[in-house]
Amino acid sequence: ASFTIALRTVDNVTVMIKLRPGVLLGCQIHVKNFFRSELKIKPGDNVTFTFTCSTPEKYFIMEIQKNIDCVSGLCPFGDVHLYPPGLPRLNRTFIWDVKASTKAGLELKFSTPWLRQIEPGEACPDFVSYNINSCIDKATVNIGTFCRNGSVSRVKLLGGVIMSLHLPWNSPLTTSGFNIANRASIKRLCIIESILKGESSITLMSPNYPLGFPEDELMTWQFVIPSSMRASVFFHNYSLSNCERKEERVEYYIPGSLSNPEVFKLSDSQPANIAGSFNLSLQGCDQDAQNPGILRLLFQVVVQHPQVDENVTHLVDLSKEWNMTVTIHFEGWPSRIPVMSEPICLICKDPRTCDRVLTLVSGTVYKISFLCKDLSRLRITAEKGISCVDLRWCQRKIYSLLVPKAITQLPIQLHKFIWKLLAPDLINIEITSPSLKLQQHVPEQRCNTSYSYSIVGATPETELNVGVFCPGGSIEKIQMRNNVTISLKTFGKGFLNESKHQDLKMSFVPHIKDECSFTVSPDPKAKVYLQTPNWPYGLPPYVSISWYVVVPNKQVARLGFSKDRMGITCETGRAYVNIKEETAGAEETVRREDELLPEPRNMYHDFWVNVSNCKPVDKTQLTLQFRVTLADKQIDLGVILAVVAGAGVLAAIGLTVCCVKKKKKSQNPMVGVYNANVNTQVPGKQGLFTKGRKNNESHVYAVIDDAMVYGHLLKESNGSVSPEVDVYRPFDGPIGSLPPSPPPLSFRKDIKRSSNTEEPPPLTDTDHDTYTFAHQKPGQSEDIGDTSEKNNGDTSTSSLENKEEDGLVE
Repeated sequence: ASFTIALRTVDNVTVMIKLRPGVLLGCQIHVKNFFRSELKIKPGDNVTFTFTCSTPEKYFIMEIQKNIDCVSGLCPFGDVHLYPPGLPRLNRTFIWDVKASTKAGLELKFSTPWLRQIEPGEACPDFVSYNINSCIDKATVNIGTFCRNGSVSRVKLLGGVIMSLHLPWNSPLTTSGFNIANRASIKRLCIIESILKGESSITLMSPNYPLGFPEDELMTWQFVIPSSMRASVFFHNYSLSNCERKEERVEYYIPGSLSNPEVFKLSDSQPANIAGSFNLSLQGCDQDAQNPGILRLLFQVVVQHPQVDENVTHLVDLSKEWNMTVTIHFEGWPSRIPVMSEPICLICKDPRTCDRVLTLVSGTVYKISFLCKDLSRLRITAEKGISCVDLRWCQRKIYSLLVPKAITQLPIQLHKFIWKLLAPDLINIEITSPSLKLQQHVPEQRCNTSYSYSIVGATPETELNVGVFCPGGSIEKIQMRNNVTISLKTFGKGFLNESKHQDLKMSFVPHIKDECSFTVSPDPKAKVYLQTPNWPYGLPPYVSISWYVVVPNKQVARLGFSKDRMGITCETGRAYVNIKEETAGAEETVRREDELLPEPRNMYHDFWVNVSNCKPVDKTQLTLQFRVTLADKQIDLGVILAVVAGAGVLAAIGLTVCCVKKKKKSQNPMVGVYNANVNTQVPGKQGLFTKGRKNNESHVYAVIDDAMVYGHLLKESNGSVSPEVDVYRPFDGPIGSLPPSPPPLSFRKDIKRSSNTEEPPPLTDTDHDTYTFAHQKPGQSEDIGDTSEKNNGDTSTSSLENKEEDGLVE
């Protein structure tokens, strides 16, 4: 197809067709038997041409520039047309270069749907864009780039203007969408008018953004807003230049305000909750010639309906708090930056001072309100510092780590409360939960409460992430070196109710040897899972952690590790696991990193578990988890029967001795007859006491009664014998194989360990007489008998020793 472009001289229009940047020559322009890659048509020319390809839009672009002189002649004010007609379908740019005096002003008025400013490099959805440049003398200032469908209705400029309209090759647009009008001097660089009718949000930038705003210039944005709506201004990105004179600032003119203009620094929180229309001006300064810097600004204006509870204020009394900050913010702050199209929730500390983020400090009373339709999108993050300088003063004090009521009474969900505990050298921090106690969050025992505590210790060398804990466990106390950060994080709305029962406390204590020490007091029949800090990344090198586990009375604790080895290789030093019961004489179990961890075992007393790390080689980390399970102690029936039997024998012996001693006191001394056939060795081990008890008479402790020795005298005196009173008769029942003997040494140690049992006094040789008084029945054989036949093989150890060996006392 051929195209004919005829330009009138009076229109002062030039058409330029040229190759698209970066495109290889694949098509040419055919004009009067000549082939060209570029064609320029000047005012007064009439040119017919064709393209050598069927898709010239892939290779060529077109610029149509109209020069308008408003300095030496009259300006063609009114609607601006797209001239000339009948242009080929190429990507095209219409440029209107209007020269005007700085003593006059030009106004570009846009037809609906008006314009929306975009950042440099951003593309418009329909690829139709406007670019406005102001020309003052020889300087050109880029006012901005705009898309269609926005709120910018007019742009007033001082001096000349270069207006560009970029259209894609397939755009159906046939009108420019704006007109030019003459206005009196505006005495500033430009005025941008924006009309906001309903709830909306717009983003605007200073001229030349992101480069610098012209030195010592002034510009204004006019916002036309219904009086029934509320507007708020937010500065999202700005920088300041280096001023020699004056000060860079923004000024607000708000109808009805008693302090117009209201002046703010760019670093201040900008006005919010403005009723109706207002103006915002940006004022530059005289810059340092050697180091001018850059003044630039990107800001947002949000228009909302008045909130139902905008006049409802909430009292936040922080007057009695110290070293604490409370920040009310949008969800995801500070890592997430909300998109500008997102509905805005504002927090106001007075009717005109509102922001998306508001920080309150301790020692002050605030009355705050909210401009927000959905308060569930807001969160609270608070931080409190507690430090100790002199241990003599702060060691006596216990600090309650509670969320103040001033925070919990707000209709905003608490996201996190952080306590920063600062302890100097040789002073440590103790965290306790006396009634609720803490549960460590582990995969086998997850927290299901509405809040949890994250505890992190910071030593000069490294950071120790102790773990995540929640109420309702077995950990009573955690002691840590150096500084500690405790972060309470909430999950859901249940915290408001559960927070009433918080009991976490902290205090400063003297220095401890381990980096971290736990005191664990499980409830009866509880199952407790514990793991090393920094899970799953491993303990830092050379760190030592201890757990002190309290075993309740009448309970036994079963201790077991989740794996059989530590799983590390040490580059320097050694890693150890130590286990020891807290009782006198208890043996300590020690395992190195190259050894198997202890098998599951029963612990009958309070005990310690200590894990000490070495410097592991690369890619190996020390992570240990163990479990403590409580159960009732099982008492062996055999032990009970043995104790009862032993008590019976001792009672019988005691009764006999009492009877004999009583008789001795009431009668004349008895006559002892030495029995040479009786074994007189001290009862003890079977190896020394060789005969069985049935084959010797060591058990016979008889006496010869004075009445029997001198019986004939009694008969002679009164003719009869008085009945015997308190006279010992030999025992005729079955006799055991061994005499009562002291308990084995191992059993005596266990008795000594028990806090509820007194150890009986040791038996010595003085407890056994070296002479045996024998009284035989008539007809009883004096022959002791052959031990090889009558001993019945009774040379084994005692039954009590057998039970010791069988693991009665584990």
